[in-house]
Amino acid sequence: MAVITQHRLPGLVLKDHLFDLPLRHAKPNDRRIEVFAREAVALEHEHAELPWLVFFQGGPGSGSPRPMGRTGWLGAALKKFRVLLLDQRGTARSSRIDATSLAIEGTPEAQADYLACFRADAIVEDAEAIRRELCGDLPWTILGQSFGGFCALNYLSFHPAGLKGVIITGGIPPIGVAIDDIYRATYQRVIDRNAEFYRRYPGDAQRVREVVDYLQANKVYLPGGAHLTPAVLQLLGLDFGFSDGFETVHYLLEEAFITGPEGPTLSHNFLHGIDMRLPFETSPLFSLLHEALYCEGTASGWSADRVRQEFPMFDAGNAEQQPVLFTGEMIYPWMFEVFPRLAPLAAAADLLANRTEWPALYCEHALAANKVPTVAAVYANDMFVERRFSEAVVARVPNIRMWLTSEYEHNGLRADGEGRVFSRLLDMLEGQA
Repeated sequence: MAVITQHRLPGLVLKDHLFDLPLRHAKPNDRRIEVFAREAVALEHEHAELPWLVFFQGGPGSGSPRPMGRTGWLGAALKKFRVLLLDQRGTARSSRIDATSLAIEGTPEAQADYLACFRADAIVEDAEAIRRELCGDLPWTILGQSFGGFCALNYLSFHPAGLKGVIITGGIPPIGVAIDDIYRATYQRVIDRNAEFYRRYPGDAQRVREVVDYLQANKVYLPGGAHLTPAVLQLLGLDFGFSDGFETVHYLLEEAFITGPEGPTLSHNFLHGIDMRLPFETSPLFSLLHEALYCEGTASGWSADRVRQEFPMFDAGNAEQQPVLFTGEMIYPWMFEVFPRLAPLAAAADLLANRTEWPALYCEHALAANKVPTVAAVYANDMFVERRFSEAVVARVPNIRMWLTSEYEHNGLRADGEGRVFSRLLDMLEGQA
């Protein structure tokens, strides 16, 4: 481990750590990768012996938050903890993966084998190695948001001795549920969110149909180079799972058209806005490994694409389908054709979708004997994580206290500027310890 830099914000001390870790922890003398983490501590606690709290980001494929100050959940956590913001392997400053870096691996087969080392199990092994460097034998507390909660259940399965407590927000994984059933439930939740969106903004139904009609009659490209098809437009529904998602899409649609010499055309602001809302090229691990995060010994087989055929109401090309439905957190094989920065990864993505050699991510026997105090916020209307699957896991894992709330959406931890979500869960955890 090396502390590579240190700097200060008002009331906040930040230290950047870089760890040299095995690509495959079962082969520690084989290939190595770099894993970056940023330590944050309140200025008044700079030299205090505080317990550690490690943050596991959602995704997969997103780096940890970059602190702007002592606000939100981080500000609340800094009152009691020294916080470690972990860039999970393959993201941000941790041996980042994209088309450029993957080209070093060579063949699609080599790329797929490399990418298979970047799921929750490997992320947790990294965290355990870092814990031993920073804490020795002392356990620490972890906070997992969304996919970070999936990492937390893996941690509870295989390294519970390393944990003093666990906090999860919107991320109880659907353990033991077939991937196709996961996506069937997801599509139904997305249908419900579409209905809610159009109830709030009924005039947008006509506007979206007009945009789809224009795209069917004209070849349009986004500023980043992607071919804007009706199916790409539908991907904006990913925002429907967040607290401000309906407004984000509605205000974007307001600027869809502008009149030029040849009549109405799609505006640059609209096209640029779509580019900014779609994370698939900037977080390529999300596109490459999203379905794989559900796989244990079976292939996903492009589950979201296959299951979509059971829901013909998502066919935007059918003019009789009113209104046009947006999709959600789904990855489709055609995305690796229309997004130019994903195109070089298409063959590796297909190999991953058909891969069966996925190790177990959870140990139900270990979870059934869980003794680590754990608390979880389950969002009643979560578009990304099926509530009934979360409740089923909580029912069979002891020492998990669940807070079911309809006050927040999936991004409640990030959107809560006052840090109330974190503070309530920490109170629950301390009450359980």
